[in-house]
Amino acid sequence: MTLFNETLNGKDSTNVSANNNGQSNLLSTATKAEAIQGWLIDKLAEVLEIEPNQIDVGQDFEEYGLESAEAINLSGDLEDYLNCRLPPTLLWDYQNIETLAQYLAKGNLSDNQSDTLELQALPSHGSDSISNIPLENYQFNEFPEYKKLLAQQEQVASLGNGNPFFIPQEGIVNDRTTVDGRELINFATYNYIGMCGDPQVTQAAKDAIDKYGTSACASRLLSGEKPLHRELERELADFIGVEDSIVLVGGHATNVTTIGHLFGKGDLVIYDALSHNSILQGCFLSGASLVAFPHNDVAALEKILSDRRHRYQRVLIVIEGVYSTDGDVANLPPVVELKQKYKTFLMVDEAHSIGTIGKTGRGISEYYNLDPNDIDLWMGTLSKSFASCGGYIAGSSALVEYLKYTAPGFVFSVGMSPPNAAATLAAVRVLKAEPERATTLQARAKLFLDLAQEQGFDTGMSQDSPVIPIIVGDSLKSIQLSQNLFKRGINVPLMIYPSVPQNGARLRFFITCNHTVAQIRATIEILAEELKQL
Repeated sequence: MTLFNETLNGKDSTNVSANNNGQSNLLSTATKAEAIQGWLIDKLAEVLEIEPNQIDVGQDFEEYGLESAEAINLSGDLEDYLNCRLPPTLLWDYQNIETLAQYLAKGNLSDNQSDTLELQALPSHGSDSISNIPLENYQFNEFPEYKKLLAQQEQVASLGNGNPFFIPQEGIVNDRTTVDGRELINFATYNYIGMCGDPQVTQAAKDAIDKYGTSACASRLLSGEKPLHRELERELADFIGVEDSIVLVGGHATNVTTIGHLFGKGDLVIYDALSHNSILQGCFLSGASLVAFPHNDVAALEKILSDRRHRYQRVLIVIEGVYSTDGDVANLPPVVELKQKYKTFLMVDEAHSIGTIGKTGRGISEYYNLDPNDIDLWMGTLSKSFASCGGYIAGSSALVEYLKYTAPGFVFSVGMSPPNAAATLAAVRVLKAEPERATTLQARAKLFLDLAQEQGFDTGMSQDSPVIPIIVGDSLKSIQLSQNLFKRGINVPLMIYPSVPQNGARLRFFITCNHTVAQIRATIEILAEELKQL
């Protein structure tokens, strides 16, 4: 047994001897718990960049502020240390280092254990224990998480400017929006190429309602199929440059159901550390082993593949075309090479890159002049460039056929509504006919980024995309800045912890092709003035 033959600091410990049956004698539970606890302390300290003596084994993992990717990576490293498969959600399933180590120590782990550890049932103490169950375990208003949310809301309210979230937008949102009857320059919309509100797109949705009504009224597998659905799927596949596509009712759900359905136990999903929540949720649902690689770090990705590929059946690499938090473009060409070298699947989420990059808006494959068929799964959303609601998966006809008959999020869901399908179809056709929408957007985004950097603003990693962050660093200051800009006629969304790290709070500007040069210059000037006042 190799499990505890070596301590974390590299010193050899006593080897575990084999018994007459050829099975290794297990170390005592207490000894194993101590070893695992020591490893967790050192590893958590390394992740948090603090000294091990600052780690409290009784402190909740949540209180350390671990990001999702860090927690999943820690679970993956723990798999390697224990030489067995573990649930990627371990750090959410167990409260702190002490309870996690005790659980793992009781697992009677063995070399190359193929089965994921199952959570042990809590001991039963009879009916007497029912009366002692705390309110927080069965009443939502007593959830500690809810109380924490209320405390955060009170802190924001103390600034005196109201809630910066869920602000109703009155009318069509484009380069301008109306709030409480007041018109503002708008940087809070995904309407990148101006399709929402375009007369052709609007008319197509109206015509679909007149012909088909407002809902598909059933799963497409049964009686919800409309001619519009296949027409749209063929148009999307042609636009992207692959054999076929399938459309689903939600972008988030598209990632969840696709990853969760295609991959599972015995497989590995490797994803960029800055991946969207929908990718993470799909990974969790799959039950596959999970590893996050440092953002856009191709060398780190290859190291993971070199070390682990041979241990799994199917391996999926997931990246995004344009990353929605930082606005940078994925380094796709070398990832395609790695996919081919290590015989894996590759999935690219184009939620923010389709329609926005590439000479004619065809996304990251056009941006890099790659063959779209070299990527196994193209995912995209229909709520941004295509002015509708939903998501798609595009790729081989075999992939699409399999998903149509088996993917839970498609089979057991109503089909996309006729007006949404018609709006998307019209938007794709308009973009084909008017590719200058994409090039105008690219020019406006470049202008905004250049002016912001000239002012010395921290724009993070943003490049060649319509997503441009202005990183402030402090959540309360970001809220204040957003509200001050609002007072001066500029509407821009903010991102604060836990959406971003504690020191990564920011305003996130979404540029559209309809923004004018004058609007962009005026915004940068006002932003510079307000940043000085913080």
